[in-house]
Amino acid sequence: MSISSFDEEVLVDLEKMKQDPEMLSLSIEWLKKANQYKYSYHFNFLGRPIIQYPQDMIAVQELIWAVKPDLIIETGIAHGGSLILSAASLALLDLNDAVQQGTTLDPTRSKRLVIGVDVDIRKLNRKEIENHFLFSRIKLVEGSSTDPKIISKIKQFSEPFKTVMVMLDSNHTKDHVLNELIAYAPLVSRNSYCIVFDTVIEDLSGVDWVNRSWGLGNNPKIAVDEFLKINSNFEIDKNLQNKLQITVAPDGYLKRINL
Repeated sequence: MSISSFDEEVLVDLEKMKQDPEMLSLSIEWLKKANQYKYSYHFNFLGRPIIQYPQDMIAVQELIWAVKPDLIIETGIAHGGSLILSAASLALLDLNDAVQQGTTLDPTRSKRLVIGVDVDIRKLNRKEIENHFLFSRIKLVEGSSTDPKIISKIKQFSEPFKTVMVMLDSNHTKDHVLNELIAYAPLVSRNSYCIVFDTVIEDLSGVDWVNRSWGLGNNPKIAVDEFLKINSNFEIDKNLQNKLQITVAPDGYLKRINL
């Protein structure tokens, strides 16, 4: 089977799956059950806990490969696994460029970078991230992602980069995420993405978010809804969530369609 025939077959199956309400219902029930066991905490990427679902990890690398960003801005660091995934994906883009150009890859001269912002970068996590072999591609910024000084710093730093992607995964309250979207979404390049994680909170009725400041009606999905009402430069990439089915970011894969 040719790759074009394979792709066409996949699209047919995805369209059928998208129109299957039982599939969506089963996925939601699975997410609710998996949440009882902190499912997202069970995975590592190149040695660091990533606190993501494998399905979203695959989606992120697909988008990075397709968009080929020079800069990825991430809010929320935790153990650093997501930063490492982004850095590794950028390293592979550099390797692909070198192969295509017939040159030798010099990892010390890459212009591609990941910026990680967190209000509290714990000492042990910072040490592990800084000791990782991919750290040369990572810049850590400690402070609130919605602090005007931090926002100004990130904007200034991002100016030289042509293709920018953003991932928001810090405080999940509606107000915080909406402020992040207003601050960082404008930095996203056309046809690139702003990924808002944990929008699934709104879909998990019956889940008790113990000791959390977010929950039903106060979460990233509500922030996305409000943001899209005031910003027509982005649209939800429904194809991704229809493909994934199991994702922490339904309605959270925002593609920039206008400048």
